[in-house]
Amino acid sequence: MTTTALAPPRFVRRTQLGPGEYRKNFRQIDGDAIAAVTSEEADRVTPLMSKIYLRLVHAPAQYWERDGVLRFEGELRGDTRVTAWAALCEVVGVASATASKAIRWMHEQGIVGYFAGKNGVGVRIFLNRAASSIGTRAGQKILEFPRASSEGARTSAGEAAFSDSFAGLEVSDTDCNPRAPKDGAEQTQVVNTGPDPHPTHPGHPPQGISSGDVLSPQTALRVEVPVEEIVSRLRRELEPSLQTAARRAAEKEHERTREWLESRGLPKAARVAQREAYNVLRKYGVVKDAAQSAHAEVGRAHPVQGLQPLSDCEVEELAQACVAMLEVKGQSVEVTLSEMSAEAGGFLLSADAPRVRARAEALMDSLCR
Repeated sequence: MTTTALAPPRFVRRTQLGPGEYRKNFRQIDGDAIAAVTSEEADRVTPLMSKIYLRLVHAPAQYWERDGVLRFEGELRGDTRVTAWAALCEVVGVASATASKAIRWMHEQGIVGYFAGKNGVGVRIFLNRAASSIGTRAGQKILEFPRASSEGARTSAGEAAFSDSFAGLEVSDTDCNPRAPKDGAEQTQVVNTGPDPHPTHPGHPPQGISSGDVLSPQTALRVEVPVEEIVSRLRRELEPSLQTAARRAAEKEHERTREWLESRGLPKAARVAQREAYNVLRKYGVVKDAAQSAHAEVGRAHPVQGLQPLSDCEVEELAQACVAMLEVKGQSVEVTLSEMSAEAGGFLLSADAPRVRARAEALMDSLCR
């Protein structure tokens, strides 16, 4: 015959702790939070409001980022991708729409905080504190220790050290090792002050405080930061480097512009000017195509009859053509006029040549200025 051990009861039928017992595996809930999630206003949003809040407070351990902060992330379960919101709905045990309404309402009331980040950051739920559930303790009483005796023993028999804790732990579960400390880093108060009106000297206590006084451990740490000195030092150290960087950037941009002008801008402008000059000269017959070379030779032997004097506009154009030939090909004005002359088979009468020459010289003088 085999016997099976009886499982320990899940609940004991008493309401008080016995001697030597302490609370473990329990959580505290603020009274105002309970009143809010069980109110009629919460029931109008959803009758499952209190259930959702309790399941958030009692969420599994893998969802606690730190004390009071829940974090839900997307994860792979087999071949299925579960989003952070789907994991949150699984924990609270309601549909997506009901969970959305409940969390939005609790967030508006300040019962919880809600943050949904992008790019896979996940969803965070912050279980806020009720203002009426936060109290402050008075400073720790400093006991005056009597002077130790000077006999053989370091201390007398009635001078044992006194040690006590004024802390009130929220969770007395000694078996639980939290993932993060409940108390944050030391709060450092930074005060920007000028020179101390009451300087102290080494070896001498400040005025108003005797050498026997003991400062309270609750006194905040004060750090004096000379802001103006830091700003001036940063300006002195950073300004030269910034000016050097700006100067180098300007020089680099200037060099790039110069290279562009030399390699692309100026050659293109020269080609355009040369093409326009040849177009003007070709218009007046100074430069002729290869197909017309034979006719040009015949024209040199037999000048064209019935040439008319040039107008002022035509004189201006021919003078500009002469200047363009001088700048592009280095051909003098006299050579260009001789090729245009009627004696060489051109169209320029001998009476118009001085007018064109004078206008070309005037254009060259204006360019030299």
